[in-house]
Amino acid sequence: MQQRRETVVTGSTMRYRPMNLARWAIWGLTAALMLVMPLFFTGGFAITLMSQMGIMIIFALSYNMLLGQTGMLSFGHAVYAGLGAFIAIHVLNMVGAGKVWLPVSLLPVVGGLAGAFFGVLFGYVTTKKSGTTFAMITMGIGEMVFASSLMFPDFFGGEGGISTNRMVGDPVFGITYGPGRQVYYLIAVWCLLSMVAMYAWTQTPLGRIANAVRDNPERVEFIGYNTQRVRYLVLILSAFFAGISGALSAINFEIVSAENVSAVRSGGVLLAAFIGGAGVFFGPVIGAVVFILFAVALSDLTKAWLLYLGLFFVLMVMFVPGGIASLLMMQVPLLARGKLRAMLPDYGRAAAAGLVLLAAVILTVELVYKVQVDSANGTEMSLLRIGFDAATVKPWLVAAALWVAGLLACRAARARVRATWDKVQAEMAGGTA
Repeated sequence: MQQRRETVVTGSTMRYRPMNLARWAIWGLTAALMLVMPLFFTGGFAITLMSQMGIMIIFALSYNMLLGQTGMLSFGHAVYAGLGAFIAIHVLNMVGAGKVWLPVSLLPVVGGLAGAFFGVLFGYVTTKKSGTTFAMITMGIGEMVFASSLMFPDFFGGEGGISTNRMVGDPVFGITYGPGRQVYYLIAVWCLLSMVAMYAWTQTPLGRIANAVRDNPERVEFIGYNTQRVRYLVLILSAFFAGISGALSAINFEIVSAENVSAVRSGGVLLAAFIGGAGVFFGPVIGAVVFILFAVALSDLTKAWLLYLGLFFVLMVMFVPGGIASLLMMQVPLLARGKLRAMLPDYGRAAAAGLVLLAAVILTVELVYKVQVDSANGTEMSLLRIGFDAATVKPWLVAAALWVAGLLACRAARARVRATWDKVQAEMAGGTA
């Protein structure tokens, strides 16, 4: 997309600064999409799903400040989101009891400040080391906080957690945060603000030096920067945004429990960031959406959703280590040179082959699950409204046929995509239109 230039006058000099119209278009489209989505998806489940996506986007982007931007692999990032959620829900209960005054819409600030506070506390210890040692320390901190959640029931609420009521105070312009749509728009506003703030941070000197610490910490030390201090500051900022996501989660679910600080939640945000692509800013956004689709939407359809998520993650690690965002970024040069249309037919064949193989995987997994785990409820089952008996031979033969057809089709499609890709790259390198 072409860039428009704007004139900037500084003293007696004049310079031209390009205005990135593509960037403005992307952010504008993101805001518009958040605004209109509830108008098309009006069901309660859809609103809940989109709300959880917004919360997870903030959480995943905050984690990527550590992993993608600074190269810090953490196994305990849920600590900051969870503790931020606990502080926020206590404050919300105090608001409901009339002890303090605070609008519900500003509660994420409380969660963010709480997350930053614990980032200051725990980060001073964890950032003393880097690499694998840092990862192990964060895991220990996470397990320590999770164990504390059962040892201090007055603060953590024990096994049942702490519940609240988000409908406190007088309505402002009729907004009570009772309906799910009002909560969604609150989450959407904070999600957009957090995304803009975290993107702006990547353009700051601290964001740039964090990238340098990720790529070559020895050289950063050589030019005079304290890499431990850089990691410490980044962790505090990351914990702040994680706390915002935790407070929004407390508002959305009206309950916070030990699960919010568990290793499962820390592992979930790691999966989201890696699946989407930690090397690209919007990668965790994609990963958060995919993860919520697995954890919420798919879990309603099948009890084997964790197996599908695990298989998907393994395939991403093996074949697309850069995440989904890396696949999209590979298409940008083709789109800019008008070569993408040459790849579309082969991409279509590969997608069709992938769907056949996916059907084979789904049928096999559901058959095995029905026979091995759920056979006590009978072996009759249905997929896509097609009923059959998992104990008979016919569905297994269909699964075998799909496997053979899918594997052969994928092999052929992969060869065609690679050949066309090499041809297009050669044309681009040779300067042909």
